[in-house]
Amino acid sequence: MTQAIAPRARTLVLLFLAAVAALLVGAGPAAAHAALTGSDPAQGTVVDTAPTQVSLTFSEKVATTDGSLRVLDPKGKRVDTGKPANVSGTTYAVQLHAGLPDGTYTVTYQVVSEDSHPVSGAYTFSIGAPSRTSVPVSGQEVGGGVVGGLYGFGRYLSYAGYIVLVGGAAFVLACWPRGTSVRAVQRLVVSGWLALTAATLFLLLLRGSYTGSGKVADIFDLDLLGDVLQTKTGAALVSRLLLLAAAALFIAVLFGAYDKRDDEEKRDLTFGLAIGGAVVAAGLAASWAMAEHASTGLQPGIAMPVDVLHLFAVATWLGGLATLLVALYRAPADQPVEASAVRRFSTVAFGSVVALVATGTYQSWRQLGSWSAFTDTRYGQLLLVKIGLVALLVGVASISRRWTGRLAGTGAPGSRATVAAGVGAGVGGGGGKDPGTGTGTGTGTGTGTKQSKKQDAGKQGTARAGAGRGPGEEPGDAATGAVGTERAAQLARQRAAEDTARQKRLRDADPHRFGLRRSVLAEAGVAVVLLAVTTALTSTEPGRTEQDAKAATAASSSSSSGTGSSSGALTLDMPFDAGGTNGKGVVSVDLDPARAGGNEMHVYVTRPNGRAFDVPEVKVALTLESKSIGPLPVAPDHITTGHWSASGVQIPMAGEWKIAVTVRTSDIDQVTVSKNAQIG
Repeated sequence: MTQAIAPRARTLVLLFLAAVAALLVGAGPAAAHAALTGSDPAQGTVVDTAPTQVSLTFSEKVATTDGSLRVLDPKGKRVDTGKPANVSGTTYAVQLHAGLPDGTYTVTYQVVSEDSHPVSGAYTFSIGAPSRTSVPVSGQEVGGGVVGGLYGFGRYLSYAGYIVLVGGAAFVLACWPRGTSVRAVQRLVVSGWLALTAATLFLLLLRGSYTGSGKVADIFDLDLLGDVLQTKTGAALVSRLLLLAAAALFIAVLFGAYDKRDDEEKRDLTFGLAIGGAVVAAGLAASWAMAEHASTGLQPGIAMPVDVLHLFAVATWLGGLATLLVALYRAPADQPVEASAVRRFSTVAFGSVVALVATGTYQSWRQLGSWSAFTDTRYGQLLLVKIGLVALLVGVASISRRWTGRLAGTGAPGSRATVAAGVGAGVGGGGGKDPGTGTGTGTGTGTGTKQSKKQDAGKQGTARAGAGRGPGEEPGDAATGAVGTERAAQLARQRAAEDTARQKRLRDADPHRFGLRRSVLAEAGVAVVLLAVTTALTSTEPGRTEQDAKAATAASSSSSSGTGSSSGALTLDMPFDAGGTNGKGVVSVDLDPARAGGNEMHVYVTRPNGRAFDVPEVKVALTLESKSIGPLPVAPDHITTGHWSASGVQIPMAGEWKIAVTVRTSDIDQVTVSKNAQIG
């Protein structure tokens, strides 16, 4: 719940947003949530000779295992030698077996980015010429399925637990110290601690399967758990568990020794307890910051403290809101939340909203980097939804603040409304007098008189039942005693139901408090949806990274096409063996620019040791079998030792052409070798 912003404050906010806008326009590149930005061989290319390794370049450093980078032949058999190595910066390579045959190969990768999220994908390249492959390229995503859904639920539960735990404790310490004795508030804060602890253990078990196989059976694999404990995310989760032990001690003091002190002593202890609680809360928030988006990319030294402050502000606002809701609905009628406590929370919430705007703006700039990312990326679209929900929440909070103002005018501590509530509770519960408030009258008195009569009747029945039993009691006497006991229990249940109904009537009797309850309930509903969107944001690739990856891919494609048009786009090396003396060697064909139209062709003949040598004759033929074109003969001219050339070689259309070279090494020895290549 927020206060109205003064004109001068509004001006400062506008200036701040303008400064942030200037930063957004001139921001430099950043990285988070690793994305593939390059590969060698590149996707879809056809290489002449088998490469010795496959390398992938990511937008940030990643964690790899033995199966992180795999290369599969057309039959699906693995042809790489093992675990990839970091060759330079963010480039990782895996060695290939020698002598790989022609065909289409599939590269699959599955790594974990520095911000803890798994990243996977696949692509193909071909050696010699494309071929059919039995390896499916689709369906390579990790982090989905049953395990992915469970992991997402665990993340949501952990955020919710932290918000309730920290926000509830902050509410009673800063706004409503008397709330430490309210059972409903105690249960809420303890539930937050239990939820966060259970979710942390749950995530620790799921982590290995979530970043690996995705199988439910691997959740309880102790070897995987051991591997997880050695990662940055595993260390963060273990640190969170240790801090939760300190949080348990804090809760015990808050609802134990602190609650038993009088108001004067509480004021003396509040500051020290608040400092200790803030340290624990900041440590818990840091367990997220140290392992997720804030820990990598642009300005991590600034981003991590900002992330901690952002999460702490969220917890103070939304967690305090949840506690206020529970107090309004579940606090006993003789322990109502005072209007002064609601006013204090209004001030605290306003400060939290200001902190959220400042830290959220910085995070948006860091993760998006440009205005277009708001609409062109999924992260930006989710962020727009989050901003809309926050605006809606602030709007509903302004309504709540108006109800708070009305409540303050009629129900402040010691005012008539609060006294009336206390009197009514005393009359209904005890039937006559409530110390400190006087004797009840009117409807309350009548209700108390009836209840007193019922209590007297119950006592008399119980007394009669007790008087009828003795050392020599008869079965009939025992039955009478049982009936009396049952009657007493029935009367107790009836009194409890009447007491609950009376407390509800007392809460609803004040229209201002009733209106506040409804508006706070609406706020809580919006907050639940907001938390779900926030959780989705933390597992979504930041817009800046997504756009950088697209730009890198486009630049790579442009570079490849530019190379093809200017410097010999196609080179084919074909070993031959014509028999006889000097019958072995390698013939190489260069075609420039290797596309439809006129091309320049160079043919080189070398011995197996790489030295150039002459042969009596070299002929080339081009065939496009899919269109029944060719063979188109080419007779290159001899230029120098081992070098032949032909200019103006016409290729009528693009396609997969068969290039056949006939090499004659003597009057009787010759051989024809060929390879397929994509031209155009």
